[in-house]
Amino acid sequence: MAGLSPSERRLQKELMSLMKEPPPGVVVDVDLAEQNILQWIIQMEGVSGTLYEGEQFQLQFKFSRKYPFDSPEVTFIGANIPVHPHVYSNGHICLSILTDDWSPALSVQSVCLSIVSMLSSCKEKKRPPDNAFYVKTCNKNPKKTKWWYHDDSV
Repeated sequence: MAGLSPSERRLQKELMSLMKEPPPGVVVDVDLAEQNILQWIIQMEGVSGTLYEGEQFQLQFKFSRKYPFDSPEVTFIGANIPVHPHVYSNGHICLSILTDDWSPALSVQSVCLSIVSMLSSCKEKKRPPDNAFYVKTCNKNPKKTKWWYHDDSV
């Protein structure tokens, strides 16, 4: 790992950890991550016994050179964006640890666990009430959105 920046070293460690001990239903595309350590694709499967049981999702993680002091940009991508009160149809996720509550102590694994938990606790598949307006007017980077966290029940 000689010649790697501190953020790249941290990401290499996290990649190895995620390969060895992934959360249930979570698989990182190792080949893509090794080609570009600053952008990962993670496959996620809906947990059995939940509204998303058996569904397959893809998350894209983009890391800046300031990681882990700067949070990753995390979005759902692909054909199956989960219908969830905190997930917009463009894949943006309203989750406080991705912005305001980010800490360098968090990791890709902890973000994945939080997203799995968020999906698993959902009681009704529906989009956020402002989905249409947000998708038309939002910044391409969800980290530039000033989220209003008001609902911890889903």
